[in-house]
Amino acid sequence: MGREALEYHRNGRPGKIEVVPSKSCKTQRDLSLAYSPGVAQPCIEISKNPRDANLYTAKGNLVAVISNGTAVLGLGNLGPLAAKPVMEGKGVLFKRFADIDVFDIELNTENPDEFVRCVQLLEPTFGGINLEDIKAPECFYIEEKLKATMQIPVFHDDQHGTAIISAAALINALELAKKPIGKVKMVINGAGAASIACANLYISLGLKRENIIMCDSQGVIYQGRESGMNQYKEAFASRTKTRTLAEAMKGADVFVGLSVKGAVTSEMILSMAKRPIVFAMANPDPEIDYDVAKSVRDDIIMATGRSDFPNQVNNVLGFPFLFRGALDVRAKAINEEMKMAAVHALAKLAQQEVPDYVSKAYGGTQFRFGSEYIIPKPFDSRVLLWVCPAVAKAAMDSGVATERIDLAEYSVALEKRLGIRQSFVRGIKDKLGVNTKGKQKLKKIVFPEGSNAKILSACDIIVQEQIAEPILLGNETRIREAIAERGLEALKDVTILTPSLAPKRKAYAEKFWTQRQRKGLAREQAFSLMKNENYFGSMMVECGDAEGLLSGVTQSYPDTIRPFLETVGSRKGMKIAGVYMMLFRDRILFFADTTVNIDPTACDLADIAICCAEEARFFDIEPKIAMLSFSNFGSNSHPFARKVSEAVKLVKQRRPDLVIDGEMQADTAVVADIVNNEYPFCDLKGGANVLIFPDLQSANICYKLMQRIGGAEAIGPILVGMNKPINVLQRTAEVDEIVNMAMITVLEIREAEKENGKAEV
Repeated sequence: MGREALEYHRNGRPGKIEVVPSKSCKTQRDLSLAYSPGVAQPCIEISKNPRDANLYTAKGNLVAVISNGTAVLGLGNLGPLAAKPVMEGKGVLFKRFADIDVFDIELNTENPDEFVRCVQLLEPTFGGINLEDIKAPECFYIEEKLKATMQIPVFHDDQHGTAIISAAALINALELAKKPIGKVKMVINGAGAASIACANLYISLGLKRENIIMCDSQGVIYQGRESGMNQYKEAFASRTKTRTLAEAMKGADVFVGLSVKGAVTSEMILSMAKRPIVFAMANPDPEIDYDVAKSVRDDIIMATGRSDFPNQVNNVLGFPFLFRGALDVRAKAINEEMKMAAVHALAKLAQQEVPDYVSKAYGGTQFRFGSEYIIPKPFDSRVLLWVCPAVAKAAMDSGVATERIDLAEYSVALEKRLGIRQSFVRGIKDKLGVNTKGKQKLKKIVFPEGSNAKILSACDIIVQEQIAEPILLGNETRIREAIAERGLEALKDVTILTPSLAPKRKAYAEKFWTQRQRKGLAREQAFSLMKNENYFGSMMVECGDAEGLLSGVTQSYPDTIRPFLETVGSRKGMKIAGVYMMLFRDRILFFADTTVNIDPTACDLADIAICCAEEARFFDIEPKIAMLSFSNFGSNSHPFARKVSEAVKLVKQRRPDLVIDGEMQADTAVVADIVNNEYPFCDLKGGANVLIFPDLQSANICYKLMQRIGGAEAIGPILVGMNKPINVLQRTAEVDEIVNMAMITVLEIREAEKENGKAEV
């Protein structure tokens, strides 16, 4: 790990951070706006109204991470320069988890008053101050002084971060152990900044101060002890005759360790009360090894600071989101109410169902609220959506916010910070009405791959969130067993059909044979094919016994789509095509045809363009269609280019309401300046959002490259031109992607019913 860590920090650009401009600076005009003379204008406005600094500069999203290196991790006083890698790392975490920019500042002083004065002078630069790796007791003095004299949030993460995360874990651990916080006996080993902060926050939760015994390297901190004491330890001096950690641990309900490796023995764990709670948070090695503690007490609930054991108390669950909420309401401080709001938000989030992408980030491990999952995982993006609004609300309610915000609008804005995919999915849910009262009757979606684990997990969510009514196809006994094994309670009453035993198999086979008898299909073949789940499911949709279908995670694309084409087929006069929505950081593009038509004709391309435009409008995006080629507006007369040009003419004839142009090269289509400067006659102003490729080969290659190395997230493929709402899943689709495609399919069902004039119940 040591050599790997050094290579990580050294390779390429040294360090972990860089400054990236957020505005264009490519032309002389850009330069004149970014600097002189244009920059004078915001300077004048800020001088008139200092609050406008948040409007015209990065101050409102900029935090200083400041240290003097006197307590670097668990390594001691390494000095400010050696602390810089940690401070840079803190900046990376702020940006990664909450989209907050950071300047790291290392101060070459151990004088607390010098430290305080330096930070005070920096106040105009930053929206908040994160203090880091400063030894106790100086850290208490520094934070108190700065909080009292500055009008921006000041937060010492070593104290409060661990306190907040462990407090959330404590709430859930006590609930699982069925122990009221007001009656538990707690032992805390360690009396530094984090320990004192933890104790104070636990008391705010309801723990009685007299029920805490705190220990340091000299043993129990008791009333009358003189050696190694200070005012902060004195506040936790106990009236007790116990003098050692081992004595204090006897009968204790909770142990909180913020000390050193090996401080706790198996005997100490055995001496604790029933259903003991042990938070051994020394880093990098806990006070007692996780496996050792679990081996001596099977009723233990344990957390550590390590990521390779369950229940990691990781400060990254706290500081990014506290600051995000504080910055967004321009809070003057991070107060106790805000910290407590974060505690309860984290505790409640841990009790929710865990999305599949979180399990994927941890090697496929499944998480469910219980003794080995009492706090959320750092890579659970929902932390941003749960903690930040809670913190912002607490800031407004407690009076430290200088700006009031609408929390519903704020949640939408936070989702956008997670990326356009989150915002897009939120839009689908809003359109669908997920988690709202008075929803429409649930649509039936058939899942031919009913025994697949990902399909089952997705259907469990689909039922819980009342997205649709799933119908599972396959061996009923095996599917029921799989549901029971995974504890998918929502699926206990789900409809399961085994095609070979289904009463309607004969009727479906007869209808299918009637449809295909002049296309070489024998009656016996029709009956045989109805044993196949994809054929059977397709006929369910064709006959109206289900309204939509999703399949594809266990088979190749051609094998999956063939039954759909043969049973349901295309809408009259339309070409079936596969469309991917490519979600980039700042835009959504529709790519077609990515999956079906190998070498489409000009007429086919026109059909595909019209269908894709309708799909864009379906998602409330006004289509601007670019017909792609290697040629720009007749620059090459090759038949390939002429085919695309002819397709443009056909679309304009059939659908004059659509904005479309071509043939054009890909960069011409997506870079607005190229059209504006080189092709002013082009109808596409501002860039295209629907890209129609000249053949399957180019479309498939492009979408996969954009997905894998271009930073785009792909949703699809959505089958357009189908006569009924049927979609194909990628073989690599994860549970959340399956759920998203189910929501899209339901929306397509509703749209089809509107077009057919069918009233929904």
